[in-house]
Amino acid sequence: MKKYIYSITIALFAILVSSCSEDLMDNINEDVNDPANMASNLIITDVMTSSAFSVTGSDLAFYSSCYVEHNVGVFNQMYNAEIRSNEPTSSTTYNNSWNSLYQNLLNLNDIITKTSEGGDEDGNYHTLGIAQILSAYNLAILTDMMGDVPWTEALQPGVIFTPKLDTQESIYTVIFQFLDDAIANLSKESNFPALGTQDFIYGGDEASIAKWIKFAYGLKARYTMRLSLRSPNYDDVITFANNSFTSADEQCQFEYNGTSSKSPFEQFFLDRDYFGASTSFHNKLVSRNDPRDAVFFKPYTDGGDLTFAPNGAPNQTQGLYGISAISSITAPTYLMSYHEIEFLKAEAYARKNDLVNAKIALENAIVAACGKVNIGISATDAETYYNTEIAPGLTDQNATLKEIMVQKYIAFFEEESIETFDDIRRLKAMGEDFIQLDNPLNTSKFPLRFSYGSEDVTTNVNVREAYGDGSYVYTENVWWAGGSR
Repeated sequence: MKKYIYSITIALFAILVSSCSEDLMDNINEDVNDPANMASNLIITDVMTSSAFSVTGSDLAFYSSCYVEHNVGVFNQMYNAEIRSNEPTSSTTYNNSWNSLYQNLLNLNDIITKTSEGGDEDGNYHTLGIAQILSAYNLAILTDMMGDVPWTEALQPGVIFTPKLDTQESIYTVIFQFLDDAIANLSKESNFPALGTQDFIYGGDEASIAKWIKFAYGLKARYTMRLSLRSPNYDDVITFANNSFTSADEQCQFEYNGTSSKSPFEQFFLDRDYFGASTSFHNKLVSRNDPRDAVFFKPYTDGGDLTFAPNGAPNQTQGLYGISAISSITAPTYLMSYHEIEFLKAEAYARKNDLVNAKIALENAIVAACGKVNIGISATDAETYYNTEIAPGLTDQNATLKEIMVQKYIAFFEEESIETFDDIRRLKAMGEDFIQLDNPLNTSKFPLRFSYGSEDVTTNVNVREAYGDGSYVYTENVWWAGGSR
């Protein structure tokens, strides 16, 4: 009987093989877990998540928070960054973020191709517009951190293996074009359904489109301010900001549920525990009687002493210094906050010497920043702080401008440290040392940029030549800060 069944099986198999069509064999060989073509609404969800967790909340943020003294690096890689040993210059330091940025840009390029004229989803204007905003956002972080980078030849894997570097100046033109195109596309009637729950940031209903447009205008305000040294245009900053968020309910933030998704800074603490509370940051709060000083920090262990780490010279140890008290497993990642919009307006007005409007925007910014979900200071208490501790010192244009930038620095503690790093480099290039940093190594070793990722340093001769030995990070400003690359 067994021999008979075996013979029947062989016969049936022979019949099936001989009658299989080419299409059936293609289906058999297809890897269903790695589809060659995917709908844009599925791709863009992944990009939103990666932009928040793997870019804005990545090593770029952790190292930035060390360099701008929001935190002090007290162990392992962060300690090395604190004492400027290897980490700022090594091409391995930011390699993960480098790869995430290019992967996001590659995926976004795929979405833009699909949803543009002639693509599979021609007429999907809203997804196209969102992809263009996220392209501008990721591309700006890439060039702001690294300077000149591969772009025009970069997103052609298997075609161009050693893409050339494009200038930061030319890349900024692309960034603004992305945002202008996004606003135009989001203003059209889409032929496709709304993203719905695939939009992890704004929820994907029809009302979300207006918020995406406001985010695009906010980014235009941010990047116009970024070019203050090269081409100051504070009227445009104000115009763009006025078209952006009007409350924290509209800001662009990525939220975590604490289980399947967890906030980056808290996860970094749980995994690594490399930071201590910063003395210089604490001192700025104390000098202003800032109520956030009682909120931002906590002892390493409950009931222990709150010890602040000295900037530039901490002991390399864990468990000694205080730590951030605003890190929590559900703390959101801000791609752009409402308080940033108000700070941009405040700075632009102050630079125009319109101190009345500068003070209004500054107060709005402080109240919004104090009301963040992981801070929780009431609007009444924040207004009292502004009126008693801040407003009396806003006596002239320079004093007002300085306090705006210091308050922005305080408000951006931890979750927005990348933007703080950009601000400090911009201000230094403009000759404005408004934000005092106490690490004594900064006199010769303040990082002016981040190094390129090691995977391209080792495989792309163009990147390798630009990288050299990595020491350029201490000596060469990026283009918008007055450098040549």
